[in-house]
Amino acid sequence: MFGISDNDLTALWITLKLAVISTSILMLLSAPLAWWLAHTQRRSKVIIEALVAMPLVLPPTVMGFYLLVLLGPRGAVGGFLEDIGVGHLAFTFTGLVIGSMIYSLPFVVQPLQNAFASAGGRMLETAATLRANPLDRFISVVIPLARRGILTAAVLSFAHTLGEFGMILMIGGNIPGQTQVASIAIYDHVEAMDYASAHSLSLLLVALAFILLMSVYALNRRFKVVGIG
Repeated sequence: MFGISDNDLTALWITLKLAVISTSILMLLSAPLAWWLAHTQRRSKVIIEALVAMPLVLPPTVMGFYLLVLLGPRGAVGGFLEDIGVGHLAFTFTGLVIGSMIYSLPFVVQPLQNAFASAGGRMLETAATLRANPLDRFISVVIPLARRGILTAAVLSFAHTLGEFGMILMIGGNIPGQTQVASIAIYDHVEAMDYASAHSLSLLLVALAFILLMSVYALNRRFKVVGIG
């Protein structure tokens, strides 16, 4: 298919699966943190915000290295899992998911935080006076008002995962069929001077990214849902 090998298709499938799983989990786990950051006045808020933003300034290989140490067979987490018979998480797909979630954390938390900050106020107070419980207020008031930030966070996380390289290479290695993603497969083709295969796979990712962003802008134009860039 367009000169793409079965191994490249497998790498592309692993990339898409990684993007879907890590984005889904990250959206669920980040929402409470983003809500807390949007409404708390505690002094510790600046510390948490700095930790969330760390992936924006640190080289991915640095984070990947420390994550590899942590999740490896001699790390605090990996060693514990080895002791209880589960096995360490380095060079596994689960390790890739954890690494992707950490690397994409600011791309999810910051849009959600801004959206939640602007979604409170008088409408929430009105809903409370109508005896809506906190869950009803969140579902009926906050989510509709924050939908722009929610969709932006999901798209940024998904797109960011598609292009990951350094973190993935450190924590997942380069195991074909298991942890080799599309970006690493392209790098392998270039190293082998197989530019035709690198071009085919790169072109697929370019098309995928374009379709993804075009869909978002189309939604924005039609439903006034989200705007990025």
